[in-house]
Amino acid sequence: MMNSQFAGWLADGMLALHVGVVLFVVGLLPLVLIGGVRGWAWVRRFGLRLTHVLLMVFIAGQTWFGQLCPLTVWEQDLRRIAGEVGYRESFIEHWLSRLLYWEAPWWAFVTAYTGFALLVVGAWWWVRPNRTHRV
Repeated sequence: MMNSQFAGWLADGMLALHVGVVLFVVGLLPLVLIGGVRGWAWVRRFGLRLTHVLLMVFIAGQTWFGQLCPLTVWEQDLRRIAGEVGYRESFIEHWLSRLLYWEAPWWAFVTAYTGFALLVVGAWWWVRPNRTHRV
């Protein structure tokens, strides 16, 4: 059985990881587009771009199927294990949750995630990744 304090720390870590994934997915697109114009070689790395497109397609697909992100589900499970209810949240949870979680109808998330996924897929053709790796 997991210690409740440890579960709370894990939940905070899961939330931080989730924010990192969001920053990666959202932040990489403008960097790819700018880097394609400016000639930055790293934005054409195949593994980086494949990870980016697969993550975004997965995220959009989750919304189409009415599913929450697995990171959200795992964080919530850990918070329940930690016995956290109500407003007893940590500093990390308080601020990162406000950055990450928004109140909106489900269709708004489906539309936003699908549109963003189409932009990420489009960037695959606008700034083509290289299959060969150069150091």
